[in-house]
Amino acid sequence: MIIIACAWILAIPAQAQKYALLDMEYILKNIPAYERANEQLSQISKKWQAEVEAVNNEAATLYKNYQNEVVFLSQEQKKARQEAIMNKELEASELKKKYFGPEGELFKKRQALMTPIQDEIYNTVKEISELRGYSLVIDRSSDNGIIYGSPKVDISNEVLQKLGYQ
Repeated sequence: MIIIACAWILAIPAQAQKYALLDMEYILKNIPAYERANEQLSQISKKWQAEVEAVNNEAATLYKNYQNEVVFLSQEQKKARQEAIMNKELEASELKKKYFGPEGELFKKRQALMTPIQDEIYNTVKEISELRGYSLVIDRSSDNGIIYGSPKVDISNEVLQKLGYQ
């Protein structure tokens, strides 16, 4: 009798836990603001990459000119040209770090554009979870080893509808 009572008590919390799946990639692909933000980031990235490449090309041109004229230059001129080349390469490196570094402009721009979208999705998922009593919501698009998930527990379309998208 005691064993049956313990098993019954332990089974109650296991039955009470509910979970759901969602596909974040699917959700994001169906949000036009996300696609616009990605396009804007792509354009900015290309623009900044072109700036970095232009400075790198200037450094390469300086180096090529230096190689062609090195035999005609005095020691002082050689040193001045070498410093100019190194300064231009340093400028390109700093520009690349400024735009594409871990705390660079692209990172900041991505945060500014994507965080509001992600927060809106998170709040909607949280609202649905609290309403339906889900203890856990798993993103099936992430690489977490989900082999199969029943469409019955996928709330992706519900999240999109609640956000106002089809």
